[in-house]
Parts: sequence; structure tokens; C-alpha cells
Amino acid sequence: MGLFKKKTLVLTYDKENKKPVIKSSICNGEQVAGFKDIHTGKIEEVMLIKSQADLDNFKALYGINEEIAKEY
Repeated sequence: MGLFKKKTLVLTYDKENKKPVIKSSICNGEQVAGFKDIHTGKIEEVMLIKSQADLDNFKALYGINEEIAKEY
């Protein structure tokens, strides 16, 4: 029917001081999505990425349209 539609929540982040990155482990390939502070280089980890669906969910959650850089 559509009366009780689930609302999509879009979270925000500081776009001036932080950029989205994927931190990838060299030894086991584990990937974590988060935000890197441009000034300090510190990464704030947000969620574990196990599949492409997880990455798409992260991008939709924060409204990210561009490609996300990987860091090792």
C-alpha cells in the first residue's frame, strides 16, 4: 500500500576537513570504510566492507557519489 514507507537516512560528515577512504590490509585483504582527516591523516573507521553491497550501502548512507580512494 505504501502508507508506512521506510525513510532513508542520509548521514553527514565534515566534507571540508575529511575525505572518504577505504583502508585495506595488505596481509589479509580486510577492508574498512571510513573518513580520513585531511590535516592530521588520522582515519576514523566506520564500517567493515565484506562485499560490493557493503560498499554501496556505505556510499548511500553518507550520500557519496564519487569513487573512494584505497589506502594500504
